[in-house]
Amino acid sequence: MPASIPKCINGGGRTSRIILSSVPVLDQEMRGGTESLAALTSWQARVGEILTISDASGQEYRARVIQIDRDSAILLPFARIGSSESPVKIGLFQALPEKERFELVLQKTTEIGVNRIVPFTCQRSITLQQRDAGQKKSHRWPEVLLRAARQCRRAEIPELFPVLEWSQVLESASDYDLSMIFYTGAKTTSFAEVLDQRSPTSIALIIGPEGGFSPQEIEQASSCGIVATGLGSRILRTETAAIVATAVIQLSLGDLGQ
Repeated sequence: MPASIPKCINGGGRTSRIILSSVPVLDQEMRGGTESLAALTSWQARVGEILTISDASGQEYRARVIQIDRDSAILLPFARIGSSESPVKIGLFQALPEKERFELVLQKTTEIGVNRIVPFTCQRSITLQQRDAGQKKSHRWPEVLLRAARQCRRAEIPELFPVLEWSQVLESASDYDLSMIFYTGAKTTSFAEVLDQRSPTSIALIIGPEGGFSPQEIEQASSCGIVATGLGSRILRTETAAIVATAVIQLSLGDLGQ
């Protein structure tokens, strides 16, 4: 992320990966150092829990937490597994929706394999204050993400960012090999055509609010090199668009279906 963009707020990303310093022997306890301890803290791990860990080469294992001390932890790897992280890095930029829809986006796209989720506001979206009016729920977002990552046995917790402004979204999209904004208007490139033309290793998906993006916002995105594309002729709810777009990327370029 550019220096002007707020940082991840949930301890996710690479720092949440529990990495052993050497190749483990299955069913033999291993002690992890301070880095493993920091990652276990991100997972809010407790003694007896089973988590996904990896060695320095990236090979992943399922392991039980045996002991957690002040400066180290003891883990018991018991099964070697395939990679739980996609080869393509997906950053999902989601216009802030009403009610519990963002929690659904957090849960389902984590299961599909995104590695970064960034809520934002734009012309037709609600604000965080409107979203939390009556009952504050945004504080639950990191917990929703954590539970989803545990459930689907991820090795890393996806990064969660604070709510950005539209200008910050445009700036952040420059981090990616390919950035796409989803729009139902004219002058869009077919989603399939965009993917056929490129072989990116990192992709930003920018999903609009229920009312869609304004023409001005699409122009601003296009001027920043962001490709305007669509998801067919049917109008999808914003949470449906997020789930469909991430699934298509994972099927086309990632590990969905392997």
